[in-house]
Amino acid sequence: MRVMSRNAREKLYFNLFRACGGLVVLTLIVIIAYMVIGSLPVLSLDFLTEPPRRANTAGGVLTPLVGTIYLMAIVSVFAIPIGVLSAVYLSEYQGKGWASHFWRIVVSNLAGVPSIVYGLLGLALFVTFAGLGRSLIASGLTLGVLALPIVISASREAIKAIPPSVREASIALGATKWQTIQHHVLPYAMPGILTGVILALSRAAGETAPILLTGAAFYMSSMPDSIFSQFMALPYHVYAVATQTMAGMNGSPVVYGAAIVLLILVIGMNLIAIVVRKKYREKYRW
Repeated sequence: MRVMSRNAREKLYFNLFRACGGLVVLTLIVIIAYMVIGSLPVLSLDFLTEPPRRANTAGGVLTPLVGTIYLMAIVSVFAIPIGVLSAVYLSEYQGKGWASHFWRIVVSNLAGVPSIVYGLLGLALFVTFAGLGRSLIASGLTLGVLALPIVISASREAIKAIPPSVREASIALGATKWQTIQHHVLPYAMPGILTGVILALSRAAGETAPILLTGAAFYMSSMPDSIFSQFMALPYHVYAVATQTMAGMNGSPVVYGAAIVLLILVIGMNLIAIVVRKKYREKYRW
């Protein structure tokens, strides 16, 4: 039996990997093209500036879009500072004993918990126990808890990747431990931290189960007037129109239009984070 040469094996593996990558890209293109074609009848500026009408079967997506932006703002304010500071503690201050290993396992496992579990947690903790009711703030905090393990894990790995020599040089010049972290470790780790933030916000923006249990409304003709009001959000809007209305079940363009807007919103957040990450990489090199 003829044995395949080393170069032939490498070529075979390379072509296999290229085929897998091409299949992923092709699948993504097909999905986006299908959504764009389905949404063409409704895509316009009016679709973005009008609230839903006739129980979500007509009109635009202004109310769900604004609700989603409010949600992402709450998630960012809650999850990013707590997540980064937690990662700093776990990486720089906690020892290397069993406690460090335990917390690393806990954070990794929390990142893989199904979103419906976080929804039930938010329902019990924020809606009922904290007395926030079904509201924008309850949903935002629930999504913040969901995003927190992702931010912590990514930030911790980014901080750990900074060479010890950076810390040693700073401390040797008389800086305190916190000054070293603030002025040297965090700036150099910021690209990796922003990657975790991108992943966390992208996941939170597309979740339906947590907000369904903690505050999202099926239909509202007006914007939420405070953080304690109910709200509409794009993920739940897509789900509601697609499953709870006859127009959605028959393939209404409103469903595809709302999905495209959600996709553009997520891509927009990612682009902003990518630009900021690029600037940090250009400014801080090691």
